[in-house]
Amino acid sequence: MQLLDLTLDTPAENLALDEALLEERDLETARGELLRLWEPAQPMVVVGRASRLAEEVDLAACHARGIPVLRRTSGGAAIVAAPGCLMYAVILQYARRPALRMIQHAHQFVLGTLAEALARQVAGVRPRGISDLALADDRKFSGNSLRCKREFLLYHGTLLYDFPLELLGVCLKMPPRQPDYRRGRGHGQFVANLPLDRGALRQAVLDAWRPQGQLAAWPCQATRELVASRYARAEWNQRL
Repeated sequence: MQLLDLTLDTPAENLALDEALLEERDLETARGELLRLWEPAQPMVVVGRASRLAEEVDLAACHARGIPVLRRTSGGAAIVAAPGCLMYAVILQYARRPALRMIQHAHQFVLGTLAEALARQVAGVRPRGISDLALADDRKFSGNSLRCKREFLLYHGTLLYDFPLELLGVCLKMPPRQPDYRRGRGHGQFVANLPLDRGALRQAVLDAWRPQGQLAAWPCQATRELVASRYARAEWNQRL
């Protein structure tokens, strides 16, 4: 597994890069597995591939604050990202990890790997629901989603550590689907920051996956093409 620690200039470029990296590996399997880390320079809302905007996002509030709303290629519900939210993506190969073809196992494997590393720093961190990580008091600090291709799996998500939590109530409605452990709590009572600084959090993620070496070149042309054809287009971002 290699490491790519790279934040691009715009929200659209950053979402497109995750997809471009997955597509590149699915076409050229010898490239192997990858861990990417990045952090938004500005607030952004990202909805799931099948999310319905009117059900999950307060579009008027986002527009008033100039917060862009984009759609990712993976599933799951809407999230808010901003400075203070470390974003990660792992691209894992079925040939190396055939059990990941079972979606439930993929969630368990990735979240379990992250939780084990983070629990060395913050006691009680554990997977919760289908695709969350939470503190010992059942407050969520990480939401995650996945996209499956023929040879590889993209699993990516958020890790909140110094995130402006008030943005959640501004940008998001109560989700139409909620894990049992949420117990009807509003965003302010349900979500928390992980009590780690950025350096310690980044190191914990590196310890979880142990990448060997930096990725020398990333698919910049494919990323630009995906931005132009998908992530910068209302036809994609506002299609549901």
